[in-house]
Amino acid sequence: MPTDREQACFEAGIKFGSLYHQFAGTPVSPDSTRSLERAMAESIENQPFCASVTVEIDDEAVAAAIGHENGYTELTGSLMEVEMRIEREGTTVRTRMEMEEGYPLMKLVAVEE
Repeated sequence: MPTDREQACFEAGIKFGSLYHQFAGTPVSPDSTRSLERAMAESIENQPFCASVTVEIDDEAVAAAIGHENGYTELTGSLMEVEMRIEREGTTVRTRMEMEEGYPLMKLVAVEE
C-alpha cells in the first residue's frame, strides 16, 4: 500500500502530465498568454488535492517563436514555467517545470509533512 507521501507525489505527476499534454500545441500569441495561463491553472486546480498552480508564459519567447503571418505559435515547454502545490493527507508536494538542456523537465522541489 503506498504511503500518503508517495500518493501525494503520484498526484503531482498526474497533474503535470495532464497539464502538459492537454495544452502542448495550443495556439498562443503575445495577446493571449495571460488568458491561456489562467485557463491552464484553473483547469488543473479542478483536480483533487491540487492546492495551487502557477503558469507563466514568456511573452518575448512567444513573439520570437512566431514564424508566419498568422501571428501565433504553438505552446511548448520552452515557452512556459509551471509550479504546483499538491496537498494530500498532511503532505505538501511542491513541483516545478523548467527547461534543462533544451528539455522541459518536471521536478519534485520539496515534499513536506
